[in-house]
Amino acid sequence: FSYSEGLEAAVEAGLVHDQAQAGDWLLDQLHLSLARADLPVLAQALPAWQSGDLPRIRALNDWVQQTRESAELRQQTQQMGRSLAEWLKNRHAPDARVAQLAALPTAPTWPVAFALAAALTGAPLRDVLLSFGFGWAENMVQAAMRSVPLGQSAAQRMLARLIEALPGAVQQAAGLPDEQRQAFTPMLAILSAQHETQYSRLFRS
Repeated sequence: FSYSEGLEAAVEAGLVHDQAQAGDWLLDQLHLSLARADLPVLAQALPAWQSGDLPRIRALNDWVQQTRESAELRQQTQQMGRSLAEWLKNRHAPDARVAQLAALPTAPTWPVAFALAAALTGAPLRDVLLSFGFGWAENMVQAAMRSVPLGQSAAQRMLARLIEALPGAVQQAAGLPDEQRQAFTPMLAILSAQHETQYSRLFRS
């Protein structure tokens, strides 16, 4: 709830100013960013945690950190990853993988931490990806409500659009090989960097 992932800066820049534009923006972000980056990382990190493949986990965590194109986006994934690691320490019986997660340099990232939380539940991959995607969608719609701003009915319509698109994004992400995983969203990176010095803002990113 603390992050808009550049959406607030897009509103400030005049790129998003109503329900239709906010919905289009988030659908683009789902397909061009989430489905090609965080969801594939999650899909690859889940079996790595299950098999205890720590070198693979480290490589995926490094990739997430290295492809965050602004300080804000990097801080977001690290803060959320650390918070989930701390929650896992208190939530579950001792598990060596939780300590391994917390010790990842420079910090555990959100999709890698989420993958371990999912591994501890035994949930199937598709359900894990859908739950991750829905959490993202719900948060971003809440961010749109506050920053555009939008009413609850408009937000529900936007969320319905994202939910309808999620299964296709999940299917794409689940089968994406390493060499096709990417994080190339230059406009989002520019807006996120601008948001870091935005005069008045509601969100951390």
